Parts: sequence; C-alpha cells; structure tokens
Amino acid sequence: MSSADRAGDDGIRLLYSLSKEELIKIIVDDAKNWLAHDGVWFQAVEKRYGMEAAVDVDTEAWRCFTVIEAKRIMERLGMKPGGGIPALVECLKHRFYARLNRQDVVEQGDSRVVFRMLDCRVQSARKRKGLADHPCKSVGIVEYSEFAKAIDPRISTRCIACPPDEHPKEFWCAWEFTI
Repeated sequence: MSSADRAGDDGIRLLYSLSKEELIKIIVDDAKNWLAHDGVWFQAVEKRYGMEAAVDVDTEAWRCFTVIEAKRIMERLGMKPGGGIPALVECLKHRFYARLNRQDVVEQGDSRVVFRMLDCRVQSARKRKGLADHPCKSVGIVEYSEFAKAIDPRISTRCIACPPDEHPKEFWCAWEFTI
C-alpha cells in the first residue's frame, strides 16, 4: 500500500470517529469549497480569455461533471437508470447545490415536474456586490439536460427561466422535466 493510500485511509477513519453534526458541517463545507473552486476557476478563465470563452469551457466541464454527479448519486441511493420523474426529483435533492441553495419542486406528476432554484448562492453573491446576474442559462441547459438524461434517458428538459433571461423575484431559474 502506498503512502497516498494510507493517507486516504486515515482520512476515512477520521470520518468514522466524528459525530453526525460534525459530518454535516464537513459536507456543507465541502460543498462550499467545491462551489468556490468552480467560481475561482471560471473567473480565471474569464479574466484570461473573456466571458464567452469562460462560458464555453464551463459548458463542456458541466457536460461531463453533471453525468458523473448523477451516476454517483444513483449508485449511492441504489438506483438504476430509468426511474423516471420520481428518481430525478430524489437525485436533485442529493446534488452539491442542494447543500447550498434553496430549491423546490412544484407541479410534480408521473410525467412532468418543475424544479426551481429559489436562492442561488452564486447569483445572490453577485447581487450583494452590485453585479449583473451571471448569464448561466447556456450552461444550465447542458447541466440539467445531461443530469436528467443520466437519471433516465427518456427525460426531456426545458428552461422556463434562467439568467440572462428575466425571472420572477421568487426564483433565479426554473426547469421543466418531462417524459
């Protein structure tokens, strides 16, 4: 066993020794770290190559990551692809974003659901800084479409609203998923 493997084992052993409250704090902190890295990475690309290039690269990164995230969530939950709208709704609750952003599901049925991001940590931070909404729609279309397809290839995704589009004050973005 390499020293790197032993270091990983030590980190896992540590997790087993922690309380539920300590583990929850770590999960939330890890989600914040993940989002901070995503934002810093995006800003570095934007600074060097411009917003259009940053969005293009971000789109491709999300095309890959969102499928990895969906598959890992399904594996953790013991799900197989093809679970329809109920499986998608359950998996959305387990995304990194669900640890940081307020979200909800409305109009849920067997063949349709609307998912809304009520408070987005990224957009709220930009608003506090007096910046314009982050134009995330093109990335979101890829992110949510690929996530949903990984859960069930029959699911189609439609953007209801997402910046730079106008959106109501009640949510930042909303997505309709149908079978």
